[in-house]
Amino acid sequence: MTSRQQGLDAETRALDYLQRQGLTPLARNVRSPRGEIDLIMEEDRTIVFVEVRLRTRSDFGSGAESVTRRKQEKLIATAAYFLQQHKPLAKRPARFDVVSVGYQDKMDWIKNAFEV
Repeated sequence: MTSRQQGLDAETRALDYLQRQGLTPLARNVRSPRGEIDLIMEEDRTIVFVEVRLRTRSDFGSGAESVTRRKQEKLIATAAYFLQQHKPLAKRPARFDVVSVGYQDKMDWIKNAFEV
């Protein structure tokens, strides 16, 4: 399996996990000129922008640790782009979460992983 296929598989597993936790999917793999957001979900009227990180080794740190300030800026810009395209959603609260997909499908869901 290529790394792209592994990434898509991790996104699918994260999507399934989040749906089991009660979130509703709104969009997947949203692209803008500045970047991409893996999943956009809804939880109790809050728009949740989700970065999925596949962790195949523990010695590289957690998925959340791999979301650098530069990556955060790209996620924020892409979220703004998405909200401009979907103006009714822009009036709702929003947050950025990270789901780290690890060994044996271990999910580490970090709500509100960083602030805007």
